[in-house]
Formats: sequence, structure tokens, C-alpha cells
Amino acid sequence: RAKLVRNVINMVSSGFIIGPAIKKGTIRRRLVEPPWHCPDGYSVAKIHMKHFEMELLSPENTGSRFVVLQLHGGGYIGRMKNAYRNYAKEYADMRNGMKVYSLDYRVAPRHPYPAALHDAVAVYHLLESLGYDSSQIILAGDSAGGGLCLALCAYLRDHGKSVPANAVLMSPWTDLTASGSSYEENYTKDPLFGNTKESMIYSGEYYAGHDPRDPYISPVFDSFKEFPRMLFQVGSIEMLLSDTLDAVVKAKEAGCKVDCTVYDGMFHEFQMANPFLPEAKKAWEEVKEFIERIKE
Repeated sequence: RAKLVRNVINMVSSGFIIGPAIKKGTIRRRLVEPPWHCPDGYSVAKIHMKHFEMELLSPENTGSRFVVLQLHGGGYIGRMKNAYRNYAKEYADMRNGMKVYSLDYRVAPRHPYPAALHDAVAVYHLLESLGYDSSQIILAGDSAGGGLCLALCAYLRDHGKSVPANAVLMSPWTDLTASGSSYEENYTKDPLFGNTKESMIYSGEYYAGHDPRDPYISPVFDSFKEFPRMLFQVGSIEMLLSDTLDAVVKAKEAGCKVDCTVYDGMFHEFQMANPFLPEAKKAWEEVKEFIERIKE
């Protein structure tokens, strides 16, 4: 199944089906999706903030005092997609029902760094104003959203705020300098990036003239001091594999509680293939176990 999914993604991302524009992130920017159908037993509310939009997914029965703050992926150039609404549903079913805030932050090139980080900070402050403290906020992010989760932790720590106690990080994009070994070793293996080094990941649109080694942009260059208890998930053939492995090393050196699973043969964002792929199903089961172990 994994091979079939990889082949289909590879045909799309390499331009065989849609065209070469996929390599420049066109799909991430312009994809038009049908309206998302909120499943029975849940409600979704649109929240309009000054600079950005947000969605709150609430189970009919909310039995947990915890809340999830989800920061989506998309290379900092794509807005929130239905896949992340499905992710929110996964999180909402954990711990007897949790509310999930999904931030649709501003994206480049119109809104480069630090817009996304400022939006994430604003949502965190909103959750605090609603009565949640850091021990009750679970960060969840994938790819660029995972990197943004780590950047948010660094920002909060540096500004004297309490850092969320737990975080789920799926293949976080932690190194916008693309200096990790997997950028050389896996770029022809990971179908999601079009098998090319000219992928949008190198465009620099997000940091737009800022130093990409800034830890608020590339969290792998942070000390990871006072960071949360974290679960990292990554695929073994991902171009961003080293972004996770290098971050895990830094986190462990800083004394953080870290779980990390490398899923053999898996590509970037393989969790989106749940429940079609057994590995994706297993990954979500691991996320649930990680979150269920959070102490009250």
C-alpha cells in the first residue's frame, strides 16, 4: 500500500499529472477544496481575529480539561486544508473529548516571517485569556506547523511565558537552511517534494531576507531549554528526516522528555493516509497513547 501511495504522490508532485508548477508550491497556494463536512456529534465554529482566521472543533461531550492548539503544515505558503480538519477530528476524540483550535495563520509571500509566529503567539494568549494554563495546552503541528510549534515554544520562553507542557510534532520543518544530511540523501526518495532540489522548500519566501538560522525561523538552532515533553514522528525516506533527528538530539541534550519514532519507508505527511495505510493508523495510535499518558 505504501508503495502504491508513494507512486501516486510521485506522479502528482513530479508534474506528470498536474504539471511542473507543483514543484513551486502552486498546489499548496491555490488548491480549492469542497466545504468540509463536520461529522455528527461535533460542532465547528469559525473565529475571526484581527489578522487571521481560526476554527474551533468541539465534541458533543467534552470530558477533558485539556485543549489542543493545532498549527498546520504547507511550507508557510499554504493555508489550512481539509486534511487538518480531519486531524482536528482525530485529536478531538482523545482523552474523552478535547476542544481543538486550528489556526489558519497568515502565509508567505504576502505575509512572510514573522507573521505566522505572531499569529501563533496571539492564539496562545487567547487560550490563556480563556482560562487555560500551559499544562493544559497541547501543541500539535506537522511540517511547517511543527516547526512553528517549536518556534512558539522558544518565543514564549524568551519572553518570560510558560511553555506548553506537551507537543506532538509530525515531521517538523526545523531547518530552513536545508543543511541536514537527508536533504542530500532523500530528496530523490520523498515523493512529496517532486524529487527535485528546486522544490518550494528552497524558495526562501517565508524568511524573506531574515537570517534562516534564526531559531524563530529554524528551531533546530535553538537550545531547546525548557521545551515541552514531545513526540516526534517522521518517515525514513523523508527529505526532512534530518530536521527531526537533529531536533531530537538537541532536545535530549537540553534534558527534554522526548519520544521519537521513525516509520520505515514512509514519506512526508504519511499520517494523512489514515486509515488507508497501516503505518498511518499506527502513527495515530501512537499519538493517542502519548496524549493519554499526560498526567492530570
